[in-house]
Amino acid sequence: MKFPIRLSGRRKLVALTGASTLVFAGLVTIPATMAHAAPGCDITYTTNDWTEGAGSGGFTGTVVVKNTGDAITNWTLKFAFPAGQTFTQGWSATWSASGANVTGASLPYNGSLATGASTTIGFNGRWTGSNPKPTAFTLNNVACTTGGVTPTASPSTPASPSASPSASASPSASPSASASPSASPSTSPSPTVPGVKVDNPYSGARGYVNPEWSAKAASVSGGSRVSNISTAVWLDRIAAIAGTSGSSSNGSMGLADHLDEALRQANAGSGPLTVQFVIYNLPGRDCAALASNGELGVDELPRYKSEYIDPIAAIMGQAKYSSLRIVAIIEIDSLPNLVTNLNIPKCQTMNNNNGYVNGVGYALNKLGAISNVYNYIDAAHHGWIGWDTNFGPSALKFKAAATAEGSTVDKVHGFIANTANYSALVEPYFTIGSSVNGTSVRQSKWIDWNQYVDEQSFAQAFRTRLVAEGFPSNIGMLIDTSRNGWGGANRPTAASTSTNVDTFINQSRIDRRIHAGNWCNQSGAGLGERPRANPATGIDAYVWVKPPGESDGSSSLIPNNEGKGFDRMCDPTYTGNGLNGNNLTGALPNAPISGAWFSAQFAELMANAYPPLS
Repeated sequence: MKFPIRLSGRRKLVALTGASTLVFAGLVTIPATMAHAAPGCDITYTTNDWTEGAGSGGFTGTVVVKNTGDAITNWTLKFAFPAGQTFTQGWSATWSASGANVTGASLPYNGSLATGASTTIGFNGRWTGSNPKPTAFTLNNVACTTGGVTPTASPSTPASPSASPSASASPSASPSASASPSASPSTSPSPTVPGVKVDNPYSGARGYVNPEWSAKAASVSGGSRVSNISTAVWLDRIAAIAGTSGSSSNGSMGLADHLDEALRQANAGSGPLTVQFVIYNLPGRDCAALASNGELGVDELPRYKSEYIDPIAAIMGQAKYSSLRIVAIIEIDSLPNLVTNLNIPKCQTMNNNNGYVNGVGYALNKLGAISNVYNYIDAAHHGWIGWDTNFGPSALKFKAAATAEGSTVDKVHGFIANTANYSALVEPYFTIGSSVNGTSVRQSKWIDWNQYVDEQSFAQAFRTRLVAEGFPSNIGMLIDTSRNGWGGANRPTAASTSTNVDTFINQSRIDRRIHAGNWCNQSGAGLGERPRANPATGIDAYVWVKPPGESDGSSSLIPNNEGKGFDRMCDPTYTGNGLNGNNLTGALPNAPISGAWFSAQFAELMANAYPPLS
């Protein structure tokens, strides 16, 4: 039995916290009295409340801060809870709290407010007994009015703002208002919006361009040739939901920031727009590797549900985003590990406690209930589950997850192959049925008795198997082509003439890796097919889910606060292990931690692009 190749890459940042669904409480509007050459504010304060027990619960507060006075370059908002509520965390501002007193200070991206301009900030809190709204607000120590009435007293001065790990920042490319995550207990229903899902969310649609990745790509010489291509946004930490600064590739923008920017891009053009998010934060994540270990322990499924999936569902389910086609790529490198890597203790633990199966099922159920969200489950790649011993059992494991935690197969729109990996889309000079001097190519060391030689043939066959296991007959497949072009001077231009099967395959194959089990920052790789819809039978789209130029993992140990470990498969000097046939890793040197920008890799990917860049 094969225990391949735990391939595919790791990723990307993010997040905040919360819980999910909501009950709308009233709002307070506050036009301020305008004085000559003086500040003024108009504030809307809204809460979404939920009950968790007798007389207690939580809430999400949303505050729209509108400047009605002279232009300002920074601001500090202060208010006090009137009934013992407590602040827990916030976003889109630097928040601090001392008892009932709460302060939110502007961030670099939303501090400048012209006269009439506004920005939106938010927070989560707790209440006991009741949750009345604050009646007194100040902006830069000037009292605002509530409902047109100036309060007789301003809130007590809270403690000075301090940097908060849950505070988010958003670049100028995003809209001025950042929607906040709404929270609710995990037992409440998922937010839904009216509408009917289309068969293929990529068909006839433009793709969302992540402004943060686009700026990094354009900063590398020649990068402007691809910087406007749609790539996915990876939500790989709770903190990424709200947005966080740091080394990871999606920078400071949070989920709502990206969705707001997607709305702006949609309104700037014609036709529907598709925006892709990678849902990537399972407990005990990436059990067979270290480079992209996650923040949640093996037994923290409740946190995954309430602090990660519920807030994501609450944001995606907001009615204002209903015109967007939101694609959710569900949990890379999880379920296939339960088929191939049970010899690894952590993977065995996640299999025994059903953390992966139930986590994926919960995500599918919550997100699939939103009528404009399309779930695609990670289906590894041909070099991982392409053997008969892995192929069928993987389909069964995916079915188990798709029917866990209240989900059904109808909550699955499709599957994705080759995410963050390097397997060739199509090998043009041989097929699995080819033979050399009477010897099947399956006997070569490279193919190693696999049933597939490339991703497209694998994806099409696996789709057929999934339908046979009970998935809808119209499910589609995605293939990540972001780094599997394998162009450049070393790309073969014809089939080998050798009569030795190993020599024939090594001289003919497009995939130039040392071993198909090598997955980290591969030397010689190139950009692959550009994203497009309906490229082949059963394939919904070629996509760039792994943003090119983002590292798979560090080539040496780099301490960090993102939970990213050091995996020797990212070390170019490592001579390998049983998963890659004890070969050199083929990894590039001087790589940063997974998710961080790797300019040298991006330059090489462009140089080796196939089709070539013009």
